[in-house]
Amino acid sequence: MPLSPNMRASLFMTVSMAGFTLNDAITKYIAESMNMGQVMLLRGTFATAFIAVLAWHQGALANLRLALEPLVLVRVLCEALATITFLIALANLPIANVSAVLQALPLGVTMGAALVYGETVGWRRWLSIAVGFVGVAIIVRPGLDGFSFYSLVTLLCVVFCVIRDLATRRIPERIPTLLVSTATAAAVTLCGGVLVVPMGGWNTPDVSTLALLAVAAGLLLIGYQFIIHAVRDGDISFVAPFRYTSLLFSILLGFVMFNDIPDLPMIIGSAIIVGSGLYMLYRERVVGRSKAASESVGPGMTVDGL
Repeated sequence: MPLSPNMRASLFMTVSMAGFTLNDAITKYIAESMNMGQVMLLRGTFATAFIAVLAWHQGALANLRLALEPLVLVRVLCEALATITFLIALANLPIANVSAVLQALPLGVTMGAALVYGETVGWRRWLSIAVGFVGVAIIVRPGLDGFSFYSLVTLLCVVFCVIRDLATRRIPERIPTLLVSTATAAAVTLCGGVLVVPMGGWNTPDVSTLALLAVAAGLLLIGYQFIIHAVRDGDISFVAPFRYTSLLFSILLGFVMFNDIPDLPMIIGSAIIVGSGLYMLYRERVVGRSKAASESVGPGMTVDGL
């Protein structure tokens, strides 16, 4: 029996989140023997090649000067900074903790859209945003036992991602999405090259490491492709909650690959963040202010990492 469009879209979203999370787990594993600058350089080289071929095939590279538009440059810069902070946090924190804090990104984007673009946000959604960031504070635990400086690095990553997404929403439609993605991938790769020496120098990788980095880059592209299918096939109110499966995958992979077991504050904070996000989606549906699917469940929910 064929699946309904919503069920098919939810499956696509789940597969996408699995791809992104498995990419993160592979990256964290490689970071045990290679500095993050080199990871950015090598993985980015594979990802840039993959996405540039796709962009060329679809004619998105016909006018490269469009990549120099101010909003595109802002997006590229913020993505590079977000990737750097994300990878530093990922190398030093359990993958589930990093994933949990990043679940607050949709809350941050909603808040930023209200403050920067004047979009209407009712008191219930403001309350939901506030509660969601209480969940973040529970995970980060500022001033308490268990606090890590790298938790603040994760928060800084969220800030860069919010700015990136706000800039992305104002990029003119005449600029192809694949051109923006190619420029972003290339910029992140170059940043990785610059950071190799400051972060510890070059460590010649073996064939198996290069293969893992290629797989990680491929998983990123798989994640994006399945997100595109998800937002095109399904209703936003049905599909969006499935983005939180990334947290479940992070907990599972963290346990299997790194023997990380979430503690109680992390579980409570994660539940609060997810609950706040789901309530915001519910309010969107109740008041009839349905956002474009790409704004709510697209790649902006995480770090591109290209």
